[in-house]
Amino acid sequence: MKRHQGWLTDWNPEDEDVWAAGGHKVARRNLFYSVASEHVAFSVWTLWSVLALFMSPESGLNLDPSQKFLLVTTPTLVGALLRLPYSYAVTRMGGRNWTVLATLALLVPTALATWLIQQPGTPLWALVAVAALAGIGGGNFASSMTNVTAFYPQRHQGWALGLNAGGGNLGVAVVQLLGLAVATLYGVRHPAYIACIYLPVIVITAVMCGRYMDNVAAVRTPPGAQREAARTGHTWLISALYVGTFGSFIGYGFAFGLVLQNQFGATPVQAVSYTFLGPLLGSLTRPLGGRLADRCGAARVTFWTFLAMAAGTGVLVVAATWQQFGLFVAGFVTLFVLSGIGNGSTYKLIPVVFAAKAEQEVTAGADASEAFARQRRLAGAVIAIAGAVGAVGGAAINFAFKLSYSGHHASGIPAFCAFIGYYAACMLLLRAVYLRKPTAQRAAADRERARV
Repeated sequence: MKRHQGWLTDWNPEDEDVWAAGGHKVARRNLFYSVASEHVAFSVWTLWSVLALFMSPESGLNLDPSQKFLLVTTPTLVGALLRLPYSYAVTRMGGRNWTVLATLALLVPTALATWLIQQPGTPLWALVAVAALAGIGGGNFASSMTNVTAFYPQRHQGWALGLNAGGGNLGVAVVQLLGLAVATLYGVRHPAYIACIYLPVIVITAVMCGRYMDNVAAVRTPPGAQREAARTGHTWLISALYVGTFGSFIGYGFAFGLVLQNQFGATPVQAVSYTFLGPLLGSLTRPLGGRLADRCGAARVTFWTFLAMAAGTGVLVVAATWQQFGLFVAGFVTLFVLSGIGNGSTYKLIPVVFAAKAEQEVTAGADASEAFARQRRLAGAVIAIAGAVGAVGGAAINFAFKLSYSGHHASGIPAFCAFIGYYAACMLLLRAVYLRKPTAQRAAADRERARV
């Protein structure tokens, strides 16, 4: 391994001798600080899912349910749209450089939220504008995942990507736990305290990332890699699956508290007392999903996850119909756990599919090193595209809830029925494309499991 002007120029994680001689320590260090930066970014991204719960007559910012769902939908959508440019930026600037810059940028929406939320009578458009700025936290996910992919060999990427994403996803639970602490200690009049806490945390995280992370030349992709990936059919099929897993996780993460308020009349303190449970457990199970995919096959794990998610959503319909609060919370938390597993297994499907495509090219006479390097670059681009599309799924979930809870007889049941239909469609997709026997992807997955 050589460093030139801050860049690792000959990094090759697939070289087992280099990996065993110390390469794994370099990868682990970069993964640790990547998780830290992404964790803070997710907290800022989902900040408004907590702030919206505090908006009541007591706080001077009284919004109706439709307006609150608009506030949580906006950063979700902005974060989704930023994921492609963020992923491209890390390939131009390097993992360390971009992580520091993207982390410092979080100061802007956090500081504005701290100030704005303390102004009684703030107009809705101003709240929406600042919530949109918080969407930059959602872009960090794509650049972080693209960077981590370059540090780990394909045989360990399921675990590494799952750990990176899971640690980031924990930011959703942590910001909600902070909301619970503020609500318990100070009531609903001081939501600005939640945002204020993150200001020094952002600065410290950026400084540590700048000191201990590396730029790696392998993350650089030639211009047009994302365009080439966009022309590949598997890109959009995997993205559709990721809408069902990550879209569910982030969509439910933003909406859980508001759904409890509107479906069961929960107070802000009651709602925030439960909302952290789902994101917490879902984040912890994401690495498990990657590990299960490493050992059992990504397509197989994802299929059974969608089946369980459809059944769990059916439980929510029953609980909402009979107004069973305990059953509803338990069912929602279970959905978070399942979506976390599905997030890890779906992302593991990406390197497996593109490793199989490289093997097909080698069989057809292509140079092995060039074929695998090209497909590795494409896999990184697909990770960015799938992450962006998946986050759009989160916005769609919040929009579905917005429609369901509009009108005189508001209920989340129509939205839940739509989600069941989408999970069923994902199961059919997996059966038709990735679980057929024999396929190159299944063969590649079997060989990968044999190497673990």
